[in-house]
Amino acid sequence: MPAGTAPAPLVLVTGDEPFLVDRAVLRTLAAARKADPAVERREAVAAGLSPADFADLVAPSLFAEPRVVVVRGVHESAKDLAAALTGYVKDPVDGVTLVIHHGGGARNKAIADAFAKAGADVQTAAKITRPAERTDFVVKEIRRAGGTSTAEAVAALIDAVGSDLRELSSAAGQLVADTGGTVDLPAVRRYHRGRGEVSGFAVADAVVAGDVRGAVESLRWALTIGVAPVLIADALADGIRTVAKVSGVRGGGNSYALAGQLGMPAWKIDKARTAARGWSADGLAEGIRVVADLNAAVKGVAADPEYAVEKAVLDLLAARRPR
Repeated sequence: MPAGTAPAPLVLVTGDEPFLVDRAVLRTLAAARKADPAVERREAVAAGLSPADFADLVAPSLFAEPRVVVVRGVHESAKDLAAALTGYVKDPVDGVTLVIHHGGGARNKAIADAFAKAGADVQTAAKITRPAERTDFVVKEIRRAGGTSTAEAVAALIDAVGSDLRELSSAAGQLVADTGGTVDLPAVRRYHRGRGEVSGFAVADAVVAGDVRGAVESLRWALTIGVAPVLIADALADGIRTVAKVSGVRGGGNSYALAGQLGMPAWKIDKARTAARGWSADGLAEGIRVVADLNAAVKGVAADPEYAVEKAVLDLLAARRPR
């Protein structure tokens, strides 16, 4: 799908890498909203979805508002839903962009085949397992963020961060922002000395979960091996703000359906919901204040950024409800 164009009426996302599936869905939604900001998003999981429910999702509205409908996991469709999906491609509803996700494999492959044959925009989201594929992914992420890289820098970044695509994407974008666009080996070594098991995300995950020992140990190890305080601060801010956003949603609801409303992938919503059980409203308010102060501290205010990060982690753990 070329940049700046409206999405096709049929979009097929194939593969089982959650990060890439979510990115494909969000890319389609962004393109639709660029063409028409009034686009509505509807989302459902195929397992348990009836043909009547599907018909409801794609049914023309009274005022013909444009709509993006996402159906995830169509490989798990019941026989009658599979028939409804394959039949839909013969007569798509005007103004509706239907995005289906098929995890791959032989199960209900006829649905994916029908969409592909009908001219759907096919986007792949397969797991990345080979080293060469991971290298190519990082190169593209740096380029997507507006930067350039060297082969040595990409190899060092993968060695430092690990294989998680979410963390690799975040690290690539952060490096481009911090370096002004040139990601070379000295830059990677400056910001990422050591392995990904102790990334800023590992520290943040332990903090929002209330794992005191894990948070302190991972923080100290991260600082020892040279993970930049600014990266840890960014991860902490993302973790606290994500929990706050999810906690602010009333009435619960399906995480996939909430993804568009909150602007984050479903897996992140599920993870934040689990962590949110340990946070009170006052605790989150204090947490947001702490990460805001930390952001300023690691970007020039504090004389000792490492001390500022350590203090912030302890303050966040204290703000969370005791177990």
